[in-house]
Amino acid sequence: MRGLFITGTDTGVGKTYVAALVARELVAADYRVGVYKPVASGCQQVEGNYVADDAVQLWQAAGCPATLEHVCPQRFAAPLAPPLAAQAEGKEVDADRLRDGLQFWEEACDIVLVEGAGGLMSPISDDDYNADLAIDFGYPLVVVAPNVLGTINATLQTLITASTYGTGLEVAGIVLNGQSQLTDEATSAGNLVELKRRAVPPLLTTVALEGGFETTVPWWELGGQEKLTKG
Repeated sequence: MRGLFITGTDTGVGKTYVAALVARELVAADYRVGVYKPVASGCQQVEGNYVADDAVQLWQAAGCPATLEHVCPQRFAAPLAPPLAAQAEGKEVDADRLRDGLQFWEEACDIVLVEGAGGLMSPISDDDYNADLAIDFGYPLVVVAPNVLGTINATLQTLITASTYGTGLEVAGIVLNGQSQLTDEATSAGNLVELKRRAVPPLLTTVALEGGFETTVPWWELGGQEKLTKG
């Protein structure tokens, strides 16, 4: 099964936005795209149900396949790490369900995009990090990094973690998200140059301030490669 695991250097770096852009491009190329966010916190209550805004964006970008329940089967209200958000409701994240929820998409689609919750080492259950799911799913990572001051360090740390966690995680590449009006031109240009020079996995593309990828990326091919550069 082809797939990509969208992770980031931290929370709030634009993972959902980037994953939605990728989904739209794949749909436009006539692929059946599955989108999966195993767990989400900070959800809104709508008509008695929790709704994850990230899941809605992914679902709409992929053309509304299946249901939102398939996209994000575990949802919690508190804006905390998922295990803490679940604990606040007297519950716990179901680790098996995190993994089992992927099966539907693997059977229904040509390629699936999985978006983690937070950064690569953010906890998503009492015993799991996003990295554990990425290992079990076996999809290459796309690392989303914000084009702001400090992103070189954060990105390289994420890549080092990817290369050393367990037996190592395959990294398809980096997407530098330029949708921050807090970044000056010199910082933005410096990040681009330094990440290209220092990171082993390729810098796939950047997201322009006005939105959209600035260069074309073969997402379908990246989701199917068996041997990619480890972080």
